[in-house]
Amino acid sequence: MLGFQLHVVQAQTERGIDEAFADLVQRQIGGLVIATDVFFNSRSEQLAALSVRHVVPAIYQYREFAAAGGLMSYGSSIAEMYRTVGTYVGRVLKGEKAADLPVQQSTKMELIINLKTAKALGLTVPLPLLGRAEEVIE
Repeated sequence: MLGFQLHVVQAQTERGIDEAFADLVQRQIGGLVIATDVFFNSRSEQLAALSVRHVVPAIYQYREFAAAGGLMSYGSSIAEMYRTVGTYVGRVLKGEKAADLPVQQSTKMELIINLKTAKALGLTVPLPLLGRAEEVIE
């Protein structure tokens, strides 16, 4: 065990997101992993702004979160996923049955770190982690 305690906070509305962050601050949560969700995907800027305002380091799956001011993102490359989908569509259009195509998982993962946000949160990102990032936003 690493000595961490897990708290699950849910939000289904913009107001719910605000309330969730208020709960995180009250509990003095040291970090946040934001689950991938269609609702959250369209609210990267709100999530990033709240994480900085409330000094809660957060990570999300998609690059857009880090680009919007979130601390970091780590997940599948969206461009790679679209290429894979395009290949599948091409194979189906050439006559292959979709049910016969193999299931594929993304093999390219991207780590994006926002150093400006790290500085705003009072964090120092270790050099080895920076060296592994596909992109560092300054």
